Amino acid sequence: MRKQSINKPNVKAMWLLSTLMLAGCAQTPDYLKPEMVLPPSFKETSALPDPEAGEWKRAQPSEEVARGQWWKVFDDPLLDKLEEEAQLQNQNLLAAVARLKQARGFGQMANADRFPTLSGGIGPSRQRLSSETQPEAGGGLQQTFWRAQAGASYEVDLFGRVSASVAAANADTERGVALLRSVLLSVQADVAQHYFALRQLDAELEVFAGAVTLREQALALIEHRFAMGDIGELDVARAKAELATTRSDAMSAQRLRAVSEHRLALLLGKMPSQFSITAHPLKDIQVEVPASLPSSLLERRPDIAAAERTMAAANARIGMANAAFFPSLTLTAAAGFESGSLSNLFNWSSRTFLLGPLVGTALNMPLFDGGFRKGNLAVAKAVYEEDVARYREQVLLAFQEVEDNLSELRILREQAVEQARAVDASQRAATIARTQYDEGDVIYLSVLDAERTALQSRRSAIQLQGGRATATVNLIRALGGGWDAPGQTMAIAD
Repeated sequence: MRKQSINKPNVKAMWLLSTLMLAGCAQTPDYLKPEMVLPPSFKETSALPDPEAGEWKRAQPSEEVARGQWWKVFDDPLLDKLEEEAQLQNQNLLAAVARLKQARGFGQMANADRFPTLSGGIGPSRQRLSSETQPEAGGGLQQTFWRAQAGASYEVDLFGRVSASVAAANADTERGVALLRSVLLSVQADVAQHYFALRQLDAELEVFAGAVTLREQALALIEHRFAMGDIGELDVARAKAELATTRSDAMSAQRLRAVSEHRLALLLGKMPSQFSITAHPLKDIQVEVPASLPSSLLERRPDIAAAERTMAAANARIGMANAAFFPSLTLTAAAGFESGSLSNLFNWSSRTFLLGPLVGTALNMPLFDGGFRKGNLAVAKAVYEEDVARYREQVLLAFQEVEDNLSELRILREQAVEQARAVDASQRAATIARTQYDEGDVIYLSVLDAERTALQSRRSAIQLQGGRATATVNLIRALGGGWDAPGQTMAIAD
């Protein structure tokens, strides 16, 4: 029997093709979240260690853990109502929802590359052939062809380009979810801060109202004594100046209150003319921060989660850039009917098919591009390195913000105690000064100084109350939504 000869170049080509088919290994580097040496707890709470805190593990962003309605710790029904309105009507929040929908749309587009593309159509084409190519026809031959066909195209994911693209898109979508939660937390915190700022100004206006009444009474008494000839005109002028100054300061507080009310209306998605809040002075905020806060709470900060997902997307794009150095294989096919007349188009004899591309080749190997792919890979790696640095910076910034607000709350608590003593002492001094003035022991300037000090002390006490409320909200914001972490999942609407 004659031995069949084998064409060696064909064997090599087949071996190369089979190798490529089996070598479908991804070119994306293994993704590992960066390690950071972080303390188990915060500096401001380290005096009371938490035995359950343990070591700070590798970052595992858990932004999906529900923050709950953290503002309810303030036990203010009106604040609860405003927070609910803001979540439904705030325009920045609605814009963030739209951006998340965009990210999900891009993710769906990328995931579509995993599947074949199918298309179909029907229609005529008119063609005129050159007389030089058809000399037997005696001139240019014109023909009309009717075609009805379906086509399919599929890119084989040999080196992980498609899977890397899908991974990047999925990470971008998860980043969009984290950014939406970040905007939501920011809106919630802004509403609470502006609300407490409004209440602080209400309390200051209440103090000013009492001070104006007191100065009006003092002016009436001084004018009576001046009419009786007991005192000079200087005391009358000083009393009038003090009354006018107090009224002016009250108007400044009214102006600030109007601006705060307008800003709160914006957060609620309302026109300032359609929103108003009745005056209700701020009371002392009785919210106690737990003695020991584990630093693991920062894992659920949405901005940290967004930074981590940005790293994951950048890492996947390195795989996409790597895959560009290797061949790509696209499988195509078309089948249908072709005829010179519409009436015969769907006859069995009019059937036609095509396997492989109409133009070009199925397997494409990059040969030379002037360094474009190398540059693209260098850019992808540099973007990843930048995102790693930004992630670490975001974690450090989060620790700074928590420490700042913890220290501020601690100092404000101590300062409020001292300020309460100052209020009592200044009020006592003002009472004594008025009594001594009535008895003729001191001049009226001493009374004015004492009353100014008493008024400023009361205002400072109110501002400290507002500062404690603001610092508490800022701490909740810095922790990613409070220090309670129920094991639930916050739902994000599609």
